[in-house]
Amino acid sequence: MGTSTATILVVDDEPDLRTLYELTLLREGYRVQTAGSLAEARAQLQLCRFEVLITDMRLPDGLGMELLRELREQRRKERAIVMTAYGSAENAVEALRYGAFDYLTKPVDLKQFRTVVASAVQGESATSAPGIFTPSTTVANSTGAILNASAALDRLVGTSVAMQQVKQRIQKVAPSMAPVLITGESGTGKELVARALHACSHRAHAPWVAVNCGAIPEHLLEAEFFGALKGAFTGATADREGFFSAARGGTLFLDEIGELPLSMQAKLLRAIQERCVRPLGATLEEPVDVRIVSATHRNLAADVQSGSFRQDLYYRLNVIDIAIQP
Repeated sequence: MGTSTATILVVDDEPDLRTLYELTLLREGYRVQTAGSLAEARAQLQLCRFEVLITDMRLPDGLGMELLRELREQRRKERAIVMTAYGSAENAVEALRYGAFDYLTKPVDLKQFRTVVASAVQGESATSAPGIFTPSTTVANSTGAILNASAALDRLVGTSVAMQQVKQRIQKVAPSMAPVLITGESGTGKELVARALHACSHRAHAPWVAVNCGAIPEHLLEAEFFGALKGAFTGATADREGFFSAARGGTLFLDEIGELPLSMQAKLLRAIQERCVRPLGATLEEPVDVRIVSATHRNLAADVQSGSFRQDLYYRLNVIDIAIQP
């Protein structure tokens, strides 16, 4: 479905914000309907099918999360974007677990707003139904070869019930923006699962960037992840693009995430929460649009208990989990 024909429902009880969102979307060529409460939103949803639902978390007659639950129960195709108050990390994670396509933190940055909505619209048009991948979807791998979604799934060798469940889960969660944590022993194919997630998503034509977190010297981590300007440190003879910027619009795969030191975990958490990075030597942050997929052979829950892995980062990364059997 083209951008200009997509219909969007905006639900917010603040008239000024509702008008701002409506005008912003109308300028992008979308058709827009609005509602100021759960009751009004439900009435609109009964009358019309939408490509995207944008809802505030807190409404006068309940939580926007209720709309997500009802959409899921009714097996509707609308992709939901939830707007949460600044700092409500738990709400954002809960929204993603309820099936939200993505979330936005208030006060909403309009540039980010347009980007997230465009991703949701493109995601809807790329699939015939939630969780169903398009066989013709392609992805460029690190060697430049083209890999379609079917081929990516076929590379997960095995006919066991466990492997079939992994493939079904990949197809179900691939269209979402929610972060995914892949767990399993070394050699079980965690990167293949991550590649399949990318190939089955609406980001398949965008960059795929894979990072081995355990192979980067600690003193280079920040520059590698966020980039650096010329002269930012000794040896920085030119501007350097970081992993987040290189993956813009696509998928950033963080392999062996459990090997990151605590100092870098804090910086990674902020980049994920704020969707912005600041290259070393820069004074301004740059917005980035990436989907985070992580993998580890470690028991991160145990690492959280021992204090070697941040609990808040763990919850951010482990919105959706895919466990691979030995």
